[in-house]
Amino acid sequence: MAEDAPRPAQAAIRTDLGAIFVSMELSRRVWLITSLSPGCGEKMSKHSVPASDVSGLLRRFAELRRKAAARTGRDFPIIVVQEAGLDGFWIHRVLQSEGIESHVVDAASILTSRRRRRMAYKRGEPRVCSMARAPTPQEEDRRRVCRERRTLVGERVRHVNRIKGLLFAQGVFGYEPLRYGRRERLEDVRTGDGRPLPMRLKAQIIRELDRLEVLLEQLKTVEAERDALLKPAGEEATSPAAMLTRLKGIGPETAAVLWSEGLFRQFDNRRQVAAYAGLAPTPWQSGSIDHEQGVSKAGNPRLRTTMVELAWLWLQNQPISALSLWFHERVRRLGGRMRKTIIVALARKLLIALWRYTTAGVVIEGAVMKAAPATI
Repeated sequence: MAEDAPRPAQAAIRTDLGAIFVSMELSRRVWLITSLSPGCGEKMSKHSVPASDVSGLLRRFAELRRKAAARTGRDFPIIVVQEAGLDGFWIHRVLQSEGIESHVVDAASILTSRRRRRMAYKRGEPRVCSMARAPTPQEEDRRRVCRERRTLVGERVRHVNRIKGLLFAQGVFGYEPLRYGRRERLEDVRTGDGRPLPMRLKAQIIRELDRLEVLLEQLKTVEAERDALLKPAGEEATSPAAMLTRLKGIGPETAAVLWSEGLFRQFDNRRQVAAYAGLAPTPWQSGSIDHEQGVSKAGNPRLRTTMVELAWLWLQNQPISALSLWFHERVRRLGGRMRKTIIVALARKLLIALWRYTTAGVVIEGAVMKAAPATI
């Protein structure tokens, strides 16, 4: 073979490349662009543009296309792969609006190196990595309500604990900052040795109560927005989120989280539903080894946490449902062991059942619906 003849791997790449493949690594300061173009064999070029410089990014892509056309005499499209991260999906939408094929890869699903994954995926090897489906701006904005509420609830807990901690150090117990009349009751508080609260300590607690009351008002506003999302608009049929609230044990917050974080998406089968929530099992089979490693935890953490919480509530509120009976039978057979492991399996089964309920109207076997509100 002549020295200047291409190696078989290089020749295959040259003939298989029907596009310019670009991998983008995004950070707060710079965007790193790694490209593989037709006519360059396995040689990869690296460039960078300042972060958020969309016009500079598009100019770089235009330059890549111009150079590829000069080498081969053909015009090639650009295929961009980027990881889902802090930048969200706005870059993906910008590229699509410019006619550039863009894919957002789920970083937790990558089974091969960055150099190989983009071409392997386009060759028809979907298992090499999975691509995230970018939500629409409306879908992305809708889930802000539940996420903001979770943040506000966390801040409320911190303020309440801080107030109680300050009072505990003075021997004061039983003061509840969330009850009405919190300021009036503070005036009557006495320390463990019978003294009124010290002046500066009392001023600090009052400022904490000021911040707490602001949080409580914001929580009311956010919850009102959440409840508005559960109501159908005009003549529209009952929304899937409202369908969830009909089941006993599912309140408006849980229904809103389930809908906005996962069930609004289009799934082809139950495995996709479980995988998106990170509740899919991950078996390890190699030779004589056959071991279950638990759930993957590679999916949506908010949806997964909510489903595990809901699974415990489901046992309390739906004790005669088929899913609850399955759980108790499984625990009884194992002698009461592995309750935490089985509850995760119940969360997976429950999520799949709720998906079928919201999409096909299949009511969970044995589930009890809430009583309809009385009409006058």
